[in-house]
Amino acid sequence: MFPVPIAAEHADLLRQVQLAEHLGLDLVGVQDHPYQRRYLDTFTLLPWLAARTDRIRFFPDVAHMPLRPPAMLAKAIASLDVLSGGRIELGLGAGAYPEASQAMGAPVRQPRESVAAVEEAISIIRRFWESPRQAIHHRGRHFELGGVKAGPPPAHDIGIWVGGDGPRMLRVVASMADGWISPGTRHLTFGGLLAKRDELDRYAADADRDPATIRRLTDVSGTITDGPTSSWLHGPVDHWVDELKALAAAGFDTFIFWPDEATDEQIHAFAEVAGQLRGG
Repeated sequence: MFPVPIAAEHADLLRQVQLAEHLGLDLVGVQDHPYQRRYLDTFTLLPWLAARTDRIRFFPDVAHMPLRPPAMLAKAIASLDVLSGGRIELGLGAGAYPEASQAMGAPVRQPRESVAAVEEAISIIRRFWESPRQAIHHRGRHFELGGVKAGPPPAHDIGIWVGGDGPRMLRVVASMADGWISPGTRHLTFGGLLAKRDELDRYAADADRDPATIRRLTDVSGTITDGPTSSWLHGPVDHWVDELKALAAAGFDTFIFWPDEATDEQIHAFAEVAGQLRGG
């Protein structure tokens, strides 16, 4: 599920995450927009949620890299993973809303530079996680490290899932990332998702990588209803099951539920959808 981190609704947010865990859902993604005054800080919210759950996993969807330097991001995610017993993954993005981000102190980067910074950050983060106690030196175009000691190591092999759908970012996913977070069904049609999937597969082949090794995540937005189907992902449970089965057959393996209206009833309904998908 994909709860919106509105500060004034944090009690309901926690209750719904606990409900999702109780109903058997696997994963919670939380958007990261530090400059949004109504939102809680994602990297403060995630440990609070993890401490009040037992099984469900979490990830920033996606971490706003311009405001989260890669060495600190690697440290924070590894620490969260240790404290949660291995229940944290990393979603990473180049950063949306550049003017708002820059007002909070983010560097000014052109789109091409933003993608290059993500590529450089992934390399730094992996070195942090794979080289505990070793001194890391890095002098790159966007980041510099002067012999910082890496650690602690995470509790499990954390996945790095990168969000975006431009050609440059898809090439980064194809060559470096463990997973791709698509823009989701609020922004792309079924055909649009498949076209971006095909583009990613071509870039993976160019990088001599099996496309099947790349996890495919997408937000799925809409309303699960008791009535007839009105449009894509606006209909009853059976409609949702059929549509998500089609996406699964196309290679998408992880669905993050972002309902038009976040209610307990919608979470219950999506848990029913998930149960049918798992059952074949």
